[in-house]
Amino acid sequence: MALHFELVTPERLVRSEEVHMVVVPGTDGDFSVLEGHAPFMSTIRDGALSIYRTKDGAAETLPIRGGFAEVNATGLTVLAEQLS
Repeated sequence: MALHFELVTPERLVRSEEVHMVVVPGTDGDFSVLEGHAPFMSTIRDGALSIYRTKDGAAETLPIRGGFAEVNATGLTVLAEQLS
């Protein structure tokens, strides 16, 4: 089972891939998203996205600055104001 993840900036689509889990720096604290997560939206603070491609693999971290995250039936979309 995989989570569809997209990372978008105002300039372009940065990532669109299937992953195991993503940890997002929400304004109320970090949150993890796996496949089947309940739908919701959150604002994002400056921080790092942690992307886990496999269950046992190491995380890839990407620094981001602000934005929004949306979880829905199709997966997770992170709309970052910019990549640091």
